[in-house]
Amino acid sequence: MKKKTGLFVAMMVGILFILGACSSDDEQAESKDTIKVWTMSPALEEFVKEYENESGMTVKVQTIPWENAHDKLLTAVASGEGPDVLQIGTTWVAEFAEAGTFLDLTDYIDDYENFSPDNFFKGAIETTQYDGETIGIPWYVDTRLLFYRTDILADVGYPEGPETWEDMIDASRKLTARGDDQYALDMPTTDPQFPFMLAWEQGWNYKIGEGAANFEDPAFKDAIELHHLFFEENFSQLEEGKEFFQAFSDGSKPMFFSGPWDIQTIKDRAPEIDGKWDVHLMPKAENNKSMIGGAHFSVFHNSEKVDQSLEFINWMADPETQVAWYKHNSELPANMSAWEDPALTEDPMVSTFGEQLKSTQPLPLIPEFERMGQELLTTLEQINRGGVDIDKALADYRKEVSSILEE
Repeated sequence: MKKKTGLFVAMMVGILFILGACSSDDEQAESKDTIKVWTMSPALEEFVKEYENESGMTVKVQTIPWENAHDKLLTAVASGEGPDVLQIGTTWVAEFAEAGTFLDLTDYIDDYENFSPDNFFKGAIETTQYDGETIGIPWYVDTRLLFYRTDILADVGYPEGPETWEDMIDASRKLTARGDDQYALDMPTTDPQFPFMLAWEQGWNYKIGEGAANFEDPAFKDAIELHHLFFEENFSQLEEGKEFFQAFSDGSKPMFFSGPWDIQTIKDRAPEIDGKWDVHLMPKAENNKSMIGGAHFSVFHNSEKVDQSLEFINWMADPETQVAWYKHNSELPANMSAWEDPALTEDPMVSTFGEQLKSTQPLPLIPEFERMGQELLTTLEQINRGGVDIDKALADYRKEVSSILEE
């Protein structure tokens, strides 16, 4: 009996050893042929099946809600346990690059046909470069345009939309004169990037190294005064008011600034105004620069599958893939060659976004700039709602900026 028991144990050990070896082989095979991708775009999981079929690779996509993504990335950096490939929003580049999140791709650029900086919009490339390193490859881009009711703006003399900020002010006065609860523009109050767009258009630029002194520039004050004018003269509603798309549909707020995603949203939410609205390039002052946003694909700094990750990113950066992604998820290609496709050239609204992308600017790539934006929103609230003098408010803002930069 003891001999049988001993033989049984030996057999089981042998079987477990064989199974363990097979399991180890399977894990090695999976490890070699599998990459992990973190994204905030739920549509990517379905989209990458074509790449899996073409390449034989397995792409494990984990979708992270935008509201959780920042903290999850911080945890990954602290633990060193991240994906192989990660999506990074343009406004997070500086913070996470400084934390050492990304593999420097500089030495790989020439090895992949779709990585050349010449392939992409200048503003998109600028947001992939930090402290002499290339932290990612552009995936998709977005920017802001003026959405406007063509029929209502025609009534005040601007059937093709205002060209300049002087036109915007003139049209706004006429639109507000229509009567009670009639406004001109839904002016953004919660977007920390928008006030800087206004400042760029006035000829202002942030120079890294000059700190709070940047905000002494008269052009920056011009932008704050312009923002305040729309609330001071009731061109824009300070309170929340009607639901956003209802106000655009009924004409009580016939202009707003937004990105390409709202083209389809208006078509879905307000079909009754089909043919009565359009998009226009940003109004011009010294220039008509808009912000450039979007996302890049980066390689996590300690990924053991760099080659596999870069092959995937190269596929995602291909013009044909980027057109397919636009058709799949309505996000605009970062690769300029993709804009030659009829899917984009034959849609006048989308092609206007393509034109605006030639006149864009990224936010300064310093980790503190997002906090500066939030503080600026607080400053604007004090001016527009609290009646604080602009000069005093800007002086206080400069103190806050100094404090942020000294931390």
